[in-house]
Amino acid sequence: MLSKKCHCSADTVSSLDNLARLYQTQGKDAEAESLFVRALAIREQQLGANHPDIAQSLNSLAVLYGNQGKEAEAEPLFVRVLAIREQQLGANHPDTASSLHNLAVLYGNQGKEAEAEPLFERALAIREQQLGANHPDTASSLHNLAVLYDSQGKDALAEPLYVRTLAIFENMLGRNHPRTQRVRANYAALLRTMERKKKRGGWKRIVFPFAR
Repeated sequence: MLSKKCHCSADTVSSLDNLARLYQTQGKDAEAESLFVRALAIREQQLGANHPDIAQSLNSLAVLYGNQGKEAEAEPLFVRVLAIREQQLGANHPDTASSLHNLAVLYGNQGKEAEAEPLFERALAIREQQLGANHPDTASSLHNLAVLYDSQGKDALAEPLYVRTLAIFENMLGRNHPRTQRVRANYAALLRTMERKKKRGGWKRIVFPFAR
């Protein structure tokens, strides 16, 4: 927290966030972290602990930590973001779905598939309901869940999700977009596995980008 009450404007705090994100894209994580922490402290001082803007600041910092592999630092922030958004925005808000997604990604990268699966499933259900079956965020949830099922050897569950994801990305992004190509490669690998009648055991470490 700041030692003295700050009378910074909302525009000032937004500028801190924007500069931090710029630093983040440039790989200047230490500089980005400092600005995210400063923006969070100002917002907590001015808005209180449970304002939706607090959740955004917490999420930015948690994403930074998550991408750095600092899972112990990221997890309590993601948990707090989810709690705030469920309370302030509702259980079925798209931002709540993003929080579920991020926490699921974190658990997935830790190999906690039992914790990750219901969060991925809930995020998908919200996005389908609130954003529509063909929204890019819905496709991202479909793909994440497909990869999870795939890595668990649940081929019959993974295959239709890959098919849906591929159709959405080909329609919205084009056949040659990197995200489309990644889905196609994963789907092709699954088909090869199914043809060989082999099942993959356990969680395969998958790293997905956190939602900003």
